[in-house]
Amino acid sequence: MRKQFIEVPLQLDARPLDRLRTLLSAVLLSPLSLAVASIRGAPGIGLHLRIMRTGLRLMLLGRLPWNICAGFILFPMDSTRYFEFDAVGKRVGSLPFKRYLDISSPRFAPVFHLQDGPDATAVFINPDASDLDQTRALASALGLDARCSFFNGVLEDLPEPAGSFDLVTCISVLEHIPDDTKAIESMWAALRPGGRLLLTLPCMAVGLEQFISHDQYGVLQPGEDGYTFWQRYYDQDLLSARIFRKVGVPAYTAIYGEKRCGLFFRNATMKRLLGARYPSWREPLMVANEYQRYSSIGELPGEGVVMLEFSKPTQ
Repeated sequence: MRKQFIEVPLQLDARPLDRLRTLLSAVLLSPLSLAVASIRGAPGIGLHLRIMRTGLRLMLLGRLPWNICAGFILFPMDSTRYFEFDAVGKRVGSLPFKRYLDISSPRFAPVFHLQDGPDATAVFINPDASDLDQTRALASALGLDARCSFFNGVLEDLPEPAGSFDLVTCISVLEHIPDDTKAIESMWAALRPGGRLLLTLPCMAVGLEQFISHDQYGVLQPGEDGYTFWQRYYDQDLLSARIFRKVGVPAYTAIYGEKRCGLFFRNATMKRLLGARYPSWREPLMVANEYQRYSSIGELPGEGVVMLEFSKPTQ
């Protein structure tokens, strides 16, 4: 498989004036960016607004620190999250479920899924304790404490019997797990017969593994060369060999990707370099202008993301 080594740039210092300038641009330009993105048919705009409203409400009620809420309001999602959250949310909204398991997905997606299923209970699992604590805080602020539990660890160690869950979601996580096939087997075992597994994965016409000089999660150990496994991009052959061979052909597939090769990588580099100075207001407009839907992974000119839904046979 092709390999790529990413050197994380030193982040530029953000002086108070820089932060103020970024804040003002976000406040002034976000409405215009959202309006144009909505007109151009970008996915996830409704969810963007929902996260903003949630952040504003929690700030006014004093249930979360103001800086956390401000992040929800000014920078609720980035790049392919608009597609991933939207696509998974629409599928989950059509499924009846009582017991729900989420595996380390970015926190608003699983919390909203639980919030929208009033009769459901959920288990949120994450090996990153800090990230899990933030999800726990959000769920508590939204009054969901009694309906969810949290497990700091890996799926294989979860103290739940096989076949416990009607729904399992894993958004933009599997690609970061070195033994993805083992992880898929564990997800599949957690599902009851007739249950649904929803995944999103980065994809390319030709598969790729990335290694990074600085791992922000700190879950994996770096190799002797100082680089840590970051993620893999799945092509059709990799999906078949590592996932479909274990759980069968997906019942539903959707693909979204950049229009020109290199757009996603350039944007990710800007975020790492600029940090708090990154112009977050342009994210929805960028998604509208630089990304589109595709009918197959082989059509992608560069990086993309695929959403897959699997249904576990009843026999």
